[in-house]
This record gives sequence, C-alpha cells and structure tokens, in this order.
Amino acid sequence: MRRMEIAGEKNWVTVRQRSRGSKHHFSVPIKTLNRFSPLSDAPTEKPDESALVIGDSMVRNVNIETPATIVKCLPEARAPDILANLKVLANAKRKYSKIVIHAGTNDVRLRQSEITKNNFKEVCELASTMSDTVICSGPLPAYRGDEMHSRLSSLNGWMSKWCPQHNIGFIDNWMSFWGRPDLFKRDGLHPSRGGAALLSRNMKEEGNILLEL
Repeated sequence: MRRMEIAGEKNWVTVRQRSRGSKHHFSVPIKTLNRFSPLSDAPTEKPDESALVIGDSMVRNVNIETPATIVKCLPEARAPDILANLKVLANAKRKYSKIVIHAGTNDVRLRQSEITKNNFKEVCELASTMSDTVICSGPLPAYRGDEMHSRLSSLNGWMSKWCPQHNIGFIDNWMSFWGRPDLFKRDGLHPSRGGAALLSRNMKEEGNILLEL
C-alpha cells in the first residue's frame, strides 16, 4: 500500500498496489472534495440557461424540480466562501439564468454584523455580473439560543431592505419558518425534510416571479 497526493491538494487517499499474480487491473477514479473547493465541474452544456443555488448546509436537501437547476452545498460556508467559489465560475465566464444565494447562519457566529453585511454585498455584486437575476435567500429562524436568534433576525431585517434597493431578489424565509419547530431537525438549526421542501418551494416561487417580470 502507498499514499499519494491528488492534484497538489492536501487530500490523501490509500492506493492498493496490484499483486504480482494479478492478470487484471481495475482503475477506479477517485474524487476528493472539501467545503472550500471551487466549482470546477461544468454544470450543464449551456450554463447560461441553468439556475444556480449556492449556499451553506441549509441547502443540502434543497430540490427544485427542474434539471436545469444546480444546487451547490458548501457545509459551514460563510459569505466569503461563496464569493471564492463564484470567482472561479466568473473567471471561467460562466453565466446563469438566475443565482440564488443562501448563507448567514455561520456568518453571524462571528458577531461582526458590519463585516457580514459587506461580505454579502460583495457576493451579490459578483453574482450580478454572472446573471441578470440574483436572489438572496434569507436566513432561517434557528432555535439555538437567544443570541443567534437575535443576530439572524437582525441580518434578515437588513437583507429585506437592502436587497430590493439594489435590484436583488429577496426570499423572506423567516416568516415561513417562524413558530414551526417541526420544520427543523432536532438540532434546531438545519431544516427537516419538510423544512427543506418548504425552502425549495420558496426559492422556486421567488425565482419564477422575478423571471416573469
């Protein structure tokens, strides 16, 4: 057995060497990913006709019923992580019919509201160069203590005002999820199966409204 490094990344895999008596050799492609890895795979043959949903672990089970929608989940990601991924796509001249951005839960942990706001502005500005329709999916009212709840509520309030002022769509998930602990998993943070379905519908409906305008 030996270890090898893939494409200069610090992701190691174990490779079993073929025994001398083996007559056949099977090659299995190995792909390693981490939450900071860029979106390097071509999403569709015509990316300018597809929609991109990109966000933290809240979008893990988002499923919008159209083959032209790409959902990219970046666990534990903050706005700067999403920005880094979008930069890779922008450099590759990717274009999309619409881009939906969901983040905030991990950003508010930093307790730096003004920096968080500026980070979101940067993400939206870059996304606007890649699509005529950019949508911010507002945070969910997580049940993880008063401080986080308050900070998420404050961020949601700011986004609800800033986005329309800058021609950015806004999905007010707060009202949809408020007072509905059944829409969350036991951790009080991530959406349950029903919550993921509701989040998917919110994204689909807002996107369709903006595309029809």
